[in-house]
This record gives sequence, C-alpha cells and structure tokens, in this order.
Amino acid sequence: MQDLIEIRWHGRGGQGAKTAALLFADAAISEGKFIQAFPEYGPERMGAPVQAFDRLSDKPITIHAAVTSPDIVVVLDSTLMNTLDVTQGLPANGKLIVNTQLSPGELREKFNIKVGQIYTIDASGIALENIKRDIPNTPMLGALAKVSGLLKLDKMIEDMKRKLEAKFRHKPEVITGNLEAIKKAYTAVKSEP
Repeated sequence: MQDLIEIRWHGRGGQGAKTAALLFADAAISEGKFIQAFPEYGPERMGAPVQAFDRLSDKPITIHAAVTSPDIVVVLDSTLMNTLDVTQGLPANGKLIVNTQLSPGELREKFNIKVGQIYTIDASGIALENIKRDIPNTPMLGALAKVSGLLKLDKMIEDMKRKLEAKFRHKPEVITGNLEAIKKAYTAVKSEP
C-alpha cells in the first residue's frame, strides 16, 4: 500500500455515504490501519448532495485538511454526475466506482470521463434485493473492498457483522441482508477491459 490512500464518497442525504465512510474506517481500524473518516455537507436534508472522506495508511496520519486529490471516488447516486464533476482531483491512475446499471464503458462515454479506471456496480439493485430498500452504501463497501484491495473481505464482513448486531440485534433480516449485499457486490463489480 502506498503511504496514504484518500477516498471521496459522493451521495445524497439518506443513502448512507457518511455511514459507509465510517464503517469503512471501523473495518480498517480492525485490520490495524490508521484511518480518518469525516463528512462534508451543508444543511442536512434527504436527497441533498453530501460528501464523505476516508484517509487510510499503515502509518499515523498527520494531515488534517480536506481531501482534494482522492485516489478513489465512490459514487452512490449516478444522477449526481449530471451536475457535479465527481472526477475533480482524481489522478489519471485513480479509481472511480459508480452505482449504476451502465457498464464502465457506457458510463465513460455518457459522461465523457477522461481520467481514472472506471468500475460499475448495480448497488441499488443489490440493496433492493437483499435489504429491501434502496440504500446502496453497504453494497458499495463490497465494491470498494474488491476494487481497492485495501481490506480483506472476510475481515470486513466480520467487523460489519459485529457493528450491525449491536445496532439491529432485534432485526436479524437487516443484518443478514446487509452482509449478503456486501458479498454480492464484491463479486458483481464490473471493470473496464
């Protein structure tokens, strides 16, 4: 792993971008990594654009500033791409992971994306199938684990299970659904040839 990996999450209020960044951070801590996770948003309201960020390293992190050049961008709602440049600051070798039914090539063409390697996943479809709600954050965690290789899937699942059991112990279907969504997204993410 390079010294520091920075991740920017784009979503809308209610889709779980902030929660996903925090869950990713918790899983990274469980693997002995140093991590920062923080959101950035204006007035909270359902459907409003939000951003969240992660910094990950094997060494202590001393930067305390906004993420402006992310190595990885995760987009929970592709409609944001109609009005936001989600690739801003993404280097030529960066990774863009988008919740969409489009293939990576179709997405690149539709939005004229010039930088990065593109990965797509129908995280909304996976969420609806497994969680029964269009909250794509946990499937996107599975896609991020696969694309980045930063965390081991089994360790992430183990940590996620602990977190979900603490919050949803009386709703086992929520726990099972989210864990299955992560696993399914891990195997279903598509990349460019």
